[in-house]
Amino acid sequence: MSLQPIETTETIKTIQTTEQLKSHIMELIAIEPRFAAIYEQVGLPDLRRNAGGFEQLLRAMVGQQLSVAAASSIWSKLLDANLTSPQTIIQVEDDTLRAQGLSKQKIRYTRSLIDHNIDFDTLTIMSDEDVLRVLTAVIGIGRWTAEMYLLFSLGRADVLAVDDLAIKVAAMDVLGLTERPTPKQLKTATQEWSPHRSAASLLLWSHYGWMHNKKTVPV
Repeated sequence: MSLQPIETTETIKTIQTTEQLKSHIMELIAIEPRFAAIYEQVGLPDLRRNAGGFEQLLRAMVGQQLSVAAASSIWSKLLDANLTSPQTIIQVEDDTLRAQGLSKQKIRYTRSLIDHNIDFDTLTIMSDEDVLRVLTAVIGIGRWTAEMYLLFSLGRADVLAVDDLAIKVAAMDVLGLTERPTPKQLKTATQEWSPHRSAASLLLWSHYGWMHNKKTVPV
């Protein structure tokens, strides 16, 4: 099955440099002054950009619901076996993938990613919503994973990961809420942060890490 992207003529807003990120943060602070203290506290977040493509999504699916150590171990085995591209994976049986540590479910996800034959170059000129539509059509890719691709692989400027636990906890603190917001509540409460919600996501992850003294930005 191949679900191809629909191109868009709308302007695609991205953050490609730390200077652009700082500009977005300044504009975000003008909209929501409570971010000023967060920015002073954590400084300029790392953009954490990656190359994207098939391998990036495959690695994200491999790591789902696993510890960092377990996911790294399986990924190393796949790399050693040269099984991180559609061309090599389609040539082997499921037993070979299972021998590298992939579960039956993860093998199903991997086959689905291959079957959808995504044109990753064309994703760069699609709207955020169309990218989400294309990626979440793959079995095993939910909205959170697709949003991480938008943010870290495509560098989109207006992505708030409302399903992310760290984002919800940090936003609860920043907004002075008495309860952790649901994704719907958080989306509604942060509409005015647009079109700077990627900067908000990065600051909120950093703030959560500061609150709990650990690194929280997805890898």
